[in-house]
Amino acid sequence: MTDRTEHRHTPVLLRQVVEALNPRAGAIIVDGTFGGGGYSRALLEAAECVVWGIDRDPLAIARGAALVEAFAGRLSLIHGQFGAMRDLLRAQGVTAVDGVVLDLGVSSPQIDEPARGFSFSHDGPLDMRMDAVGQTAADLVNTAEEGELADIIYTLGEERLSRRIARAIVTARTRKPIEGTRELAAIVRSAMPPRKTKRGLDPATRTFQALRIHVNDELTELNNGLIAAEQLLRPGGRLAVVSFHSLEDRRVKQFLRARSGGARGGSRHLPAEPEPPRAPSFLLHRTRATRPDEAEISHNPRSRSARLRTGERTSASAWPTGAA
Repeated sequence: MTDRTEHRHTPVLLRQVVEALNPRAGAIIVDGTFGGGGYSRALLEAAECVVWGIDRDPLAIARGAALVEAFAGRLSLIHGQFGAMRDLLRAQGVTAVDGVVLDLGVSSPQIDEPARGFSFSHDGPLDMRMDAVGQTAADLVNTAEEGELADIIYTLGEERLSRRIARAIVTARTRKPIEGTRELAAIVRSAMPPRKTKRGLDPATRTFQALRIHVNDELTELNNGLIAAEQLLRPGGRLAVVSFHSLEDRRVKQFLRARSGGARGGSRHLPAEPEPPRAPSFLLHRTRATRPDEAEISHNPRSRSARLRTGERTSASAWPTGAA
């Protein structure tokens, strides 16, 4: 999730997202990761549409009050998780929409606030929760078994040295609880040989990513959000998803590929029990992800890893929940 606050910079791939969603007068569009409202504002300015903004961070909802007032009657905000967007909108009397945009991950306002504990650039409490509910990152690193920590860091951070890092964390916490972001970052760095560090990438980056994703259960949220969008979108409605690392992008790619009829069949080595073919629920105008150009990367270095994938809803029924 990129910085969506007006006074900092525009959201990543903003023009491409608006073009993909193709807003028109009377359309209903869901901004499932409202943040600072950058995508919502651009959509509302592009056409006389209606936008429903959803965010699990109550501070983002509070900051959006001025934008709601500026677009009176056309922007409404809901505190909640985008994975539950179907139920959240149904409670408001909305059962079908014309567009959904998701900007995944952590927002720049969250990163830039040390008290939120997402970044080690400034010291802060080891929190990482997007909605201030449930287990913190400090709870996780101070209580999880070494093997569990290693699995989380390897799976969600794609960190090959996860076992060394987990061992260093467990050793450090025997002396005192790990409480701060810089403290944890220093522990991770101490476990990493210099030759394994990519130029420009802090050795603690992948571990922090893994802990954040686990604390917020972000991949489950993404799966739920993609399914909810499929169920909500009218025929011809558009889905646009911006992701920032391979775990997210891979899931979006696989979802859209399967729903568009492009998934590979089962293994020829397994017993043949083919399922009845399902009609594609999405049409893909392009199969490759859209990436920011050099000008955008120069203006906003955080956009470097961004990937945009889009799909257009067909008239076919939504696939059963849990379908590949």
